[in-house]
Amino acid sequence: MSGNNLMRAIQMYDFYLYELNLYLDTHPTDENALALFRKYNDARASAYETYISKYGPVSAKDLKDGNCFNWVDDPWPWERSAN
Repeated sequence: MSGNNLMRAIQMYDFYLYELNLYLDTHPTDENALALFRKYNDARASAYETYISKYGPVSAKDLKDGNCFNWVDDPWPWERSAN
């Protein structure tokens, strides 16, 4: 999957999770909604980790190694050349 497609998937899962969060705020015992929340949360985490491993950090907090703060060295996620 391309970087663009992975980023779109992450954004899609974020939207699903936000909407499910709002629904679950008023329907906390809905097991189907909770199962969907867990499913999309896992899918988002997987897509996010895949993006980071292939294309680099999405945000500065994703930097896990290195001796310097090189967040600004690579193209940023929203720059087309990064994807």
